[in-house]
Amino acid sequence: MGNDAKLPPGWASQRASTVVHASEAVHFCSPLTTSTISGQPVTYTTVYDLLNSCYPTVTVTKTVTEAKATPVAGLATTVPYKPAQSEYAQYGGPACDSYAAPAWLPKKNATLKPALTQNYTNGLSLLGTKNAPTYPVDYMPGKGSGSPWGTNVSVSSSNPYKYMPDTGMTRKYKFVVSYQDIAPDGVTKKGLVINGAFPGPTIEANWGDWIEVEVENKLGDEGTSIHWHGLLQKDHPWMDGVPTVSQCPIAPGKTFTYRFRADQFGSSWYHSHYSAQYAGGALGAMIIHGPKHADYDEDLGPIILSDWYHKSYFELVEGTMFSTTGRPELSNNNLIQGKGNYPCANTTQPCVPGAGIAKFFFKPGKKYRLRLINTGSDGMQKFSIDGHKFSVIAQDFVPIKPYTTELITLGIGQRVDVVVEAVGKARDAYWMRSQLGAGPTSCSLADGVSPNGLAAVLYDGADANAVPTSNSTITKAQIETCSNDALIQQEPLFAVDSAPVGTLITQQLDFDITNNGTSFVWIVNNQTFRGDFSESLLLESQAGTLAPKPEWNVYDMASSGTIRIVMYNHFPLASHPMHLHGHDFLILAEGSGTWDGVITNPRNPARRDTQIMKKATPSASGPPIPSYVVIQFEADNPGVWPLHCHVAWHVSAGLYVNILEKPADIKNYNIPAAMPETCRDWNVFAGANVVHQIDSGL
Repeated sequence: MGNDAKLPPGWASQRASTVVHASEAVHFCSPLTTSTISGQPVTYTTVYDLLNSCYPTVTVTKTVTEAKATPVAGLATTVPYKPAQSEYAQYGGPACDSYAAPAWLPKKNATLKPALTQNYTNGLSLLGTKNAPTYPVDYMPGKGSGSPWGTNVSVSSSNPYKYMPDTGMTRKYKFVVSYQDIAPDGVTKKGLVINGAFPGPTIEANWGDWIEVEVENKLGDEGTSIHWHGLLQKDHPWMDGVPTVSQCPIAPGKTFTYRFRADQFGSSWYHSHYSAQYAGGALGAMIIHGPKHADYDEDLGPIILSDWYHKSYFELVEGTMFSTTGRPELSNNNLIQGKGNYPCANTTQPCVPGAGIAKFFFKPGKKYRLRLINTGSDGMQKFSIDGHKFSVIAQDFVPIKPYTTELITLGIGQRVDVVVEAVGKARDAYWMRSQLGAGPTSCSLADGVSPNGLAAVLYDGADANAVPTSNSTITKAQIETCSNDALIQQEPLFAVDSAPVGTLITQQLDFDITNNGTSFVWIVNNQTFRGDFSESLLLESQAGTLAPKPEWNVYDMASSGTIRIVMYNHFPLASHPMHLHGHDFLILAEGSGTWDGVITNPRNPARRDTQIMKKATPSASGPPIPSYVVIQFEADNPGVWPLHCHVAWHVSAGLYVNILEKPADIKNYNIPAAMPETCRDWNVFAGANVVHQIDSGL
């Protein structure tokens, strides 16, 4: 709240300075607390509840003087912010949002007619509109006729890590990264855009194509880079787009061209990997068309799900790195296709109510492929469509044996491809929902004002501006489950056995949080990460000059054939979507306590590039009981590969390691001269300007 929301007259606010632990948690959605002590000024104090965050983080104080004064030492109780009655009367719910009554939806004369133009809310993006791009059901046109991968490729029998078609095609893009005023939910802020759009343009290619993206940095006084999430970058690890690791940042005013192979197929995204820039909007979807392995009529393309903040990304990083509580800033909204509405009574920033939400258009009886992507900064997404079920066909870049569900959980960086059958009738309208996971599991840190992302699914003949009246059957328990579906459900179509190839190296990583005297930082094996923008670990490794500093968190895996990493999370108030660059990994096991060595489905374990790691379990008699995730991958891609939590504020605060894979082979790479040029350009810029690196750099 504070500067971010209205308070009742006579109330003052300041930021809360303490963390409420599980035993002290207060449920802010409970009725107003009142004092039974009369006659004494009574102080009511609101403290943030990490476990049931329905309201913003504030300390609210009001002095109440009653008749018949009776001296008392004082009384501290908790009260939630309560909007004025006029707000209840005008909108569907109070500041504490709900599926049934989103806070931004007017009760009377409700309409979904957008109050702002698409250009004003999202710049040049067309996602979520009637004019959204269309996508082929099978593949893009290429050289020659017929399928780019021929007729003999079977998703269930062809090893995607050993075979890739040679299409002879290069798909070229030009990106300009800049600042621009946008209002995705009606609240105007200076956002980071790519080609004047938020989200940025969707990259499309066929499996086996080359992709070239020329990136121009027009940010003025900041570096940037673009990471291509989930692509393996085999034989060209320098194109991974991570400053301090594969390159130095692209300096302001400079241009850099990425060239890499579409070496996986399915759904993914790209984003800036410079500090937390992507939290400000520097991101977009990526579709790599491959062999079709499910039955559907239309590909609706990417469905981008993202928590959203009204502050700039740099303010958010400041709030995280200099927090006295170890708590990052809270998200203000939740968007679908970069669009949403916001109850303007809760902000002092320029705000237009009813800005406009995303809309999707169905025909009865058709089957649609949806490519769900969590591009958020902190929030775990819970996706559903009222009255519809999903057939899950892929997770990250891995096709799986289909299973049916009504709710999809996505950690940050994860993708889930689903097929949904249009079971409605002509003129029907349904809510599409993406809820930020909340409740006792603390899946997400949202301020509670508008955590329910909503879009409209409109059938043929439906009024384009009518408000759906459908109801959700998703339960509170489902929303509060802070994990992916069970590993046994996630069975890849192409099996990779868990038996190690060659020499097995096992590395244990323990995650926790600590105070370094200035701020709270995340530590891995008692060491936090901080990168150096003026250096590239990959370039130094190739040159044979790499001398890792402790804060670079480099783990040398030498010439191992297989790498197994056992990760333990010791912190009871945060989960971690762990992402590995350069590989898909086998997920051997997950659980609580100490791993017993048992592998789930050892002949064909779940496989992906990002996996949610649960929070630790509080213990009444000692330290928290850690959670664990065990991953394994074949060491077949020499490079320096980041392994990190994809919560933006966690990686900013150092929850990150570098996996140095086959360093002897890295020396044999012929790295293009353009890569060290990024460091020379950056050092020229940094020598004449102040570089505001207040976090890990990533």
